[in-house]
Amino acid sequence: MGAGNHTGVSQFLLLGLSDDPDLQPLLFGVFLSMYLVAVLGNLLIILAVSSDPHLHTPMYFFLANLSLVDICFISTTVPRMLVNIQTQSKSISYIGCLTQVYFFMIFTVMDSFLLTVMAYDRFVAICHPLHYTVIMNPRFCGLLVLMCWLLIFWVPLIHILLLRRLNFCTGTEIPHFFCELAQILKVACSDTLINNIVLFVATALLGVVPLIGILFSYSRIVSSLMRISSAAGKYKAFSTCGSHLSVVSLFYGTGVGIHLTSAVTHSPQRSSIASVMYTVLTPMLNPFIYSLRNKDVKGALGRLLGLGTTRL
Repeated sequence: MGAGNHTGVSQFLLLGLSDDPDLQPLLFGVFLSMYLVAVLGNLLIILAVSSDPHLHTPMYFFLANLSLVDICFISTTVPRMLVNIQTQSKSISYIGCLTQVYFFMIFTVMDSFLLTVMAYDRFVAICHPLHYTVIMNPRFCGLLVLMCWLLIFWVPLIHILLLRRLNFCTGTEIPHFFCELAQILKVACSDTLINNIVLFVATALLGVVPLIGILFSYSRIVSSLMRISSAAGKYKAFSTCGSHLSVVSLFYGTGVGIHLTSAVTHSPQRSSIASVMYTVLTPMLNPFIYSLRNKDVKGALGRLLGLGTTRL
């Protein structure tokens, strides 16, 4: 294989978070622990929701789907990183890299869509409580989730097809611990204008538009709460939104933080470290946010694990 541009390049090199060999065992232990906590925490949420009849409501149906997506989301990046650390290898196959890009984008967008659907659920519950069970019926909730899945599958596919058109140099190094689309475009050996335009449009439509939907839902919620005279009534109504708002803030806050870090720093390593917040910490913390702030989930987890709710 020559040293020039080559569309059939067989692999890329993931530089990871650090080149220091002394840090590799520490990184392996930390990320393995975070991965296991994230998978176990989200799996417990799914089991609690599915096993407890009290949680068979639209809000917890969406929460279970969010937990499933979070498991898939973190499983897209961390296991490959752990394998590379353990084998002391930085390589990832060309097909493996494109596969990682595809599924990473799917689960990122699905997270955004589910958070938007959950905001709409809270909007209906607070602003139209008398029609809530009619509007958010099981068939409609299932249709919403199905539509989200069907909508996102084709968008990453467009990016993959556009990536296949690019040329890459042999031994291309990606300054990240996983194959991120933006980083791959930066190291391509051919013109990426079309790829960047499509990426910008997709980010605007699939990232910004759902955020606008969330903000609109909460603007209506706040407006509705302002008409409630009782302070206790306002608190009770808004308390059901606390966990969702925390997760939304964490998801979008870390995402915006990554883009700002990439914009103000020219260090790929710092951008990679910032990405840990988005790709690892967010799916790990979500089940804790919902279990610690929600009495129903705490009670369901207690019954699932055979513990008293007071011990959770």
